[in-house]
Amino acid sequence: MTDQQLADLRQTYSQRTLSEAEVQPDAVRQFRQWLDEALSAHLDEPTAMTVSTVNSQGQPSARVVLLKGLPDDAGFLFYTNYDSHKGHDLAEQPLAALTFFWPGLERQVRVEGRVEKAPEHMSDSYFQSRPRGSQIGAWASPQSQKIGSREELEAQEKAVEQRFTGQDPLPRPPHWGGYIVRPHRIEFWQGRPSRLHDRIVYERQGESWTRSRLAP
Repeated sequence: MTDQQLADLRQTYSQRTLSEAEVQPDAVRQFRQWLDEALSAHLDEPTAMTVSTVNSQGQPSARVVLLKGLPDDAGFLFYTNYDSHKGHDLAEQPLAALTFFWPGLERQVRVEGRVEKAPEHMSDSYFQSRPRGSQIGAWASPQSQKIGSREELEAQEKAVEQRFTGQDPLPRPPHWGGYIVRPHRIEFWQGRPSRLHDRIVYERQGESWTRSRLAP
């Protein structure tokens, strides 16, 4: 495909509208409503979100993970290896941006906020609810670190299997657990014709949210 062919790719968005009058006063509850609609539409990976972080040198990094909860309608929960690339970034700069894109509904949500580790009991409970293979993988994989080969990783997996033979569920590794993004800004984007999209942004003011319309 040529650059011109790429440049000519476009789609007209016309399914729905978004107005200040129809959204909820609480931003996280509005997100939950949209997530429920994405789930009901049977979209592929509706809980997938891009997590963007930045290190102490200002270098941004992004990757896709799965949303695993909305604790108390006040935060966005995901799990990972604390020693991963994103874990190191969050230790240096406890800030993150999340992006959800649901093309089947012509919608996007952007979240910005501070990040904190989830309580240990929450991470323990979720880890032990995971399939055994996923539990073993969390112990076996030195996430984001360079390894010599696929065979090295598989050997480590077998070693973990032997270590925990007959034990089910496995204990949670100390280097693995949850993060909660506490949002201070959430933007809802609804595609519209002629690129005149609807954008409603919520900004936290104390215990409440203010709402504004943004130009597309």
